[in-house]
Amino acid sequence: MSTTTHDVLIRPLRHDDVPLVERLSAEGFLELDLRTHQRAWPDPQLRPADRAASWIRRTHHLIGTDPGGCWAATRGDEIVGFATSFTREKMWILSSYVVRPGMQGQGIGTQLLAAALHHGRGCLRGMLAASDDPLALRRYRLAGFELHAQTSLHGRLDRSAIPVVEKVREGSLGDRDLMDSIDRQTRGAAHGPDHDFLAGDFRLVVTERSTGSGYAYVDDHGAPVLLAATSRRTAVDLMWEALASTPTGATLEVGHITSANHWAVDVGLAARLSIHHRGYLMVRGMKPPTAYLHHGSLL
Repeated sequence: MSTTTHDVLIRPLRHDDVPLVERLSAEGFLELDLRTHQRAWPDPQLRPADRAASWIRRTHHLIGTDPGGCWAATRGDEIVGFATSFTREKMWILSSYVVRPGMQGQGIGTQLLAAALHHGRGCLRGMLAASDDPLALRRYRLAGFELHAQTSLHGRLDRSAIPVVEKVREGSLGDRDLMDSIDRQTRGAAHGPDHDFLAGDFRLVVTERSTGSGYAYVDDHGAPVLLAATSRRTAVDLMWEALASTPTGATLEVGHITSANHWAVDVGLAARLSIHHRGYLMVRGMKPPTAYLHHGSLL
């Protein structure tokens, strides 16, 4: 399937496009961050090499597992926008969506989003993580998504606040069935093959107790980049386990906390982190998951 808007062609995204769209994504989000970042925070920077490499691996993963959800907008030989989306068990997710800075308002984004949404037309539920960009928020709301404000936690961890956490172990892909079951209970669909990517990039911790089960993927700074649990108490323990791995003196950020997950805000306050507004979780056909901190691109 390919569509044309004036001189712009909407065509499937290919593996050989990925390095080019990574730079387009980095430039697009830098421009957005410069417009919306809080003055008290450090100035936004172009995506560094290590995060660019992870972005490229993730996008290759999405094209490999669900190519029908990935689209590029081209004008001549130039890629001027793209959208990556995918489905997992009747759940549609928009992973990334960018139009080249200076080219917004020409209908390119509308056509890209339409192609991605068409891919998920048979899904019962939908999720995406949105920035504070007013134009994008308008598009998502008109597509039927509900807005749920997100907060993030930021600062240096007070290590004296870290409690003793028991019965949390290191996980592996051998825990996939358990994690998929937890996913279905929390967000209504398993991550399935996305665990392959996540386990390759992040530390995995898992707990199985009579009071609840859960897991968390944790980055090098000690922030949970995806956390799912069958009870809030279990989620709290997993978050403390993640924060305990924060390097001494390091500044960390924990994002994607909705009002359905105030337990995470309470952990952050106990750890002496500050609270900031940071974008929106958009959902359709579902409520914001709890006890759950979503991954910004794999949700």
